[in-house]
Amino acid sequence: MPDPSAVDAAVAVFADLREEGRELDSLVGELTVPDWARATPAPGWTIAHQIAHLHWTDRASLLSLTDATGFGHLVEEALKAPDTFVDEGAREGAELAPAELLARWRTTRAALDEALAAASPDTRFPWYGPPMKAASMASARLMETWAHGQDVADALGVRRTPTERLRHVARIGVRARDYAYAVRGLPAPAEQFRVELTAPDGAQVWTYGPPDAPQRITGPALDFCLLVTQRAHRADLGLLATGPDADRWLDIAQAFAGPAGAGREPGAAR
Repeated sequence: MPDPSAVDAAVAVFADLREEGRELDSLVGELTVPDWARATPAPGWTIAHQIAHLHWTDRASLLSLTDATGFGHLVEEALKAPDTFVDEGAREGAELAPAELLARWRTTRAALDEALAAASPDTRFPWYGPPMKAASMASARLMETWAHGQDVADALGVRRTPTERLRHVARIGVRARDYAYAVRGLPAPAEQFRVELTAPDGAQVWTYGPPDAPQRITGPALDFCLLVTQRAHRADLGLLATGPDADRWLDIAQAFAGPAGAGREPGAAR
């Protein structure tokens, strides 16, 4: 029998993912056709590419939950072009008329929401990396939606209000610490770090790791999330590292799977 607390946590992240999608939808839902072609901070990607990428990954998530064979075919295609399949998926979607792309993204988001709610909470579903439970998949989708939504907001000159939903992004960023080292061929520190992040409400502090750990990261949760999704350079953020290992981590941190990203240049507008 599933743990009731785990079920409640899953329901909460499903709701947060739904709300994150709605917030981004409110930014792009009324854009003119020329606005969809606006450049975003990701080189070569327009707003249309950003939404097309989210649609592509939402569709992959939906297949993982509902059609393992269909998802397996996606993996086979990815293995044929491991360095370009993400960009190819975004480019294919970006070539659609904006109204069609928007409609497809909305339809797939709704179907994914239903599939997550119907998924067994203890089942692990296939992915491009390790299999994931539905709640973890929803957290990953929220992180991507928020990060690519930041690119869209930057392209439109919109400053978004950070929400409590960032706790999912922050948690992934902390948990992905060792991956950031591994993807660069570096050994990860043996000891855990202490991470203390001031929540968007300014009152709560989200904490991770041993309270007495000598290697520490402190600062605003928003800044940490921008860092681990590589939407801002650490020089432009209010994060403080205590200890050489923690300081090094801030230079390489990433919450997303795949190769090490180039990140943003210092002073880039956001």
